[in-house]
Amino acid sequence: MPKGYWIARVDVREPDRYKEYVAGASAAFEKFRARYLVRGGPMHSLEGRSRARNVVIEFPSVEDALACYHSPEYQAAREIRAAVAEAELVIVEGYTGPQPAES
Repeated sequence: MPKGYWIARVDVREPDRYKEYVAGASAAFEKFRARYLVRGGPMHSLEGRSRARNVVIEFPSVEDALACYHSPEYQAAREIRAAVAEAELVIVEGYTGPQPAES
């Protein structure tokens, strides 16, 4: 079963309150066995519109990623995030097919 990924791009307006979102979301992430792959950090914006913060979170499956998003724990945290940040969030299925040949 392919893994599921949250890809979030975020501009935080209120950094102190955003910490409340992160703390609130952690219960949902733990419950659905999420793992941060990217959590802010330096970036190189090459094309299109960028946001200040980029996050990639891995889940065991797309179903787990969706269940986490719709969980009461995450929805409570989401209310905080919506008040203090602008964001886009997509959930994608991981790729398990062939990879380009290594040189």
